[in-house]
Amino acid sequence: MVNIYIPYHGLLFSLFRCSVKKREPNFSSRAGFGRFFVETAFLFPAFWPCFFALRKQYLNKILLQKGLESMKKITRRSCLEKITPYVPGKPVEEVERELGISGVIKMASNENPMGPSPLALQAIEKHLHRLHFYPDGNCYYLKQELAPFLGVKSGNIVVGNGADELITLLGAAYLEPGDEILVGHPSFSEYDFSARLMEAEPRRVPLHEHRFDLKAMAKEINPRTRLVFLCNPNNPTGTTVTHAEVEGLLQELPPEVLLVMDEAYCEYVDEESYPRSLELAKGRENVLVLRTFSKIYGLAGLRIGYGVGSEEIIKDLNTVREPFNVNALAQAAARAALEDREHFQAGFEANAEGKKFLQEEFERMALSYVPTQANFIFVDTGVDSRALFQELLQRGVIVRTGDIFGFPTFIRVTIGTREQNRYFIKCLEEVLKELSK
Repeated sequence: MVNIYIPYHGLLFSLFRCSVKKREPNFSSRAGFGRFFVETAFLFPAFWPCFFALRKQYLNKILLQKGLESMKKITRRSCLEKITPYVPGKPVEEVERELGISGVIKMASNENPMGPSPLALQAIEKHLHRLHFYPDGNCYYLKQELAPFLGVKSGNIVVGNGADELITLLGAAYLEPGDEILVGHPSFSEYDFSARLMEAEPRRVPLHEHRFDLKAMAKEINPRTRLVFLCNPNNPTGTTVTHAEVEGLLQELPPEVLLVMDEAYCEYVDEESYPRSLELAKGRENVLVLRTFSKIYGLAGLRIGYGVGSEEIIKDLNTVREPFNVNALAQAAARAALEDREHFQAGFEANAEGKKFLQEEFERMALSYVPTQANFIFVDTGVDSRALFQELLQRGVIVRTGDIFGFPTFIRVTIGTREQNRYFIKCLEEVLKELSK
């Protein structure tokens, strides 16, 4: 009798509340029924376990909702709106997986097709058992070997997780919001990234005949200019400027403006007029030279590069550099690669041979190209580079489209092995015939 009496009066109480609030009990929605159930069930001891279980579930939902709302309130830096993320060339494994093919050749990212030095591979293997230790944060032994190789002191060298990291560190060390950098256009996009990240602005100076126009750049220097980036050989055109031209720029450069000479491809250059950049870096306080082990040394997968400049510049970059930024295997491989001059020379000669072959083939096919001093060629195919890219991809050849550089009919192709170069030309001729129909 009691069990009937309590629910009955509980029900009457709940209905009474509805009448006092001048509303009808709403059973048409989950929320309405739930409100009526809570008001009624609270008076029924038999319903309490169910009530508290539902209450817990409801509170968890509220907490989750509040958590999501708080996440929406996280504000991203305004500079991110101006940054276009870097899109690397497609990896071989990705293309083979997507297309269900094998034997894909990558001629898009300017890597050394010969691979790393055998000495570098041996050095990596010898260091595998020491991977439980942090790497040498100062890269002491590598700098000790780089210094005499370059003809500088170890205190004039900073080592980075690829030269890309050093470009970012330059922005962190020297750029304030509203500052400017000077760059040629088109050129390596990481210069813009470094500036945008620090809320500075890149001032782009168009190339002249695919070369950096240093006289035009000198005219663009203003009180807000902090860094001048000179990619030499330039990516994507493969062109260079001369030592005399750089000296002319330095005469116009204020001492508080830093000239950054990015020489990722310098080991492929065979021009006598190429700048003697290390001499300039040793003789001036506002010159930094960047180089890498990713190209002719074939260590792109390990990410290691270095900068050479005054001790003051090196100190500034080390101040903003992360500890242990260069892994132990990269340091060991770089030291070994420096010693293997035979592998270095073989890479240089293979690139020169491939360059000659491809340029002659482009001439035979009546395709305009930019004469290169690097390990890639910028060539005008006369057709949409995106369409060409997709057709070459179906044949297992990866190249870089020129539209990202503002040249929609150009492609940038890495100089490969003899077999890769010949296969590329074969595929290129086939695709151009199809696209011209």
